[in-house]
Amino acid sequence: MERHFTVSGFVSDGECTALHWHRIGKWLPPGGHIEPDEDPLQAVLREVREETGIEVEVVRTAPAFPHRQPPQLPPPVTIGVYDLGRDSRADGPHQHIDFVYFTRPRMRSAKRPALPDGDAAWVWVPEAALQEHSRLMPAGCDAERTIEEDVRLLALASIEAVRAANGAG
Repeated sequence: MERHFTVSGFVSDGECTALHWHRIGKWLPPGGHIEPDEDPLQAVLREVREETGIEVEVVRTAPAFPHRQPPQLPPPVTIGVYDLGRDSRADGPHQHIDFVYFTRPRMRSAKRPALPDGDAAWVWVPEAALQEHSRLMPAGCDAERTIEEDVRLLALASIEAVRAANGAG
C-alpha cells in the first residue's frame, strides 16, 4: 500500500486549541505532508505557519537522551496511521503515517493570536468544550459537527502539555 508521511501540530494557547473544519469533513489541527528533504520538525513548523500564520515551537513531552551525537529531534507525541481513499496526492487507497506534535505560539502574550478566516475557518476550541464532547458549527454548514475522538483527546493533552511547559519556564 502507498504510504505518505505527514505531520499534525496541535497549537494550544491558554485553555484553547486551534482547529479548523477540513475539506475532508472533519475538525483537524494544522498539518500536511512532509516535503522532500524536510524532517518532521521542519514540516510541522512550516505547516502550522502556512495554515494559521502563527510561528510556533514544539513542546517536548519526552526528555532527550543524554548523548550529544547524533543530534536529536523532539519525538512526536504519537504516530497515527490513517487509511484514506483517493486524494490530490494519491490515485487510490493509501495511508498517512502522521507524526503528531504539540505546539505553542513562539510569541506569548496575554492576547491569543488571531486565526485566519475564510474557506477553512479556524476556531480556538476551549478546553471545557473538548471535555464536554461539544459539537462545533463549521463556517458554511447548517449543522454542528462532532470532533473526532482522537482529535479531541489529543487537543486536551496538548492543552495540558502546554500548560505544564508554561509553568516550567
